[in-house]
Amino acid sequence: MTVEQVNRLDQQSFISAFGAVYEASPWVAAEAWAARPFAGIAALHRAMSCVVECAPRDRQEALICAHPDLVGEAARAGTLTRASASEQEAAGLGRLSPSEIADFDRFNRAYRERFGFPFVICARENKKEAILAGFARRLRNSRDEEVATALAEIAKIAGFRLRDLVEPTGQDDLGPAQ
Repeated sequence: MTVEQVNRLDQQSFISAFGAVYEASPWVAAEAWAARPFAGIAALHRAMSCVVECAPRDRQEALICAHPDLVGEAARAGTLTRASASEQEAAGLGRLSPSEIADFDRFNRAYRERFGFPFVICARENKKEAILAGFARRLRNSRDEEVATALAEIAKIAGFRLRDLVEPTGQDDLGPAQ
């Protein structure tokens, strides 16, 4: 879709097109729609990121909780969203040994017990080794640090997902896709 097409969408069509950019949280797209017209993907991304940044803490935490555990039950059951499944696969998380799966299970459990929400990392920027190291490092953070880190990772994920949906204009400053 071109940016011009994005800017012509009515609110419901915009939500339909971009409601899944932020995992199971179409409210982000619903609120960002009012910021049209967008000059490009970067402007659209900034508008959506601003919605999240300005949201009350409970809504931010609900957004974090909407993300699945990495290599968790949903992944093993095949019930991830198409985007999440693709992202986990790109990080090499679909080809793990039983001991690596056990490591992810242990870290997911420890992380949820400590913070009350799932560990979120931009899988497109990481491979399994870096993700496991990230678990160990981030488990030492405070809850406030982890909310901020998770939201920053979610913004990265959204940027990649937007690149998948909207043609670049040449003026976009999201940086190169990876």
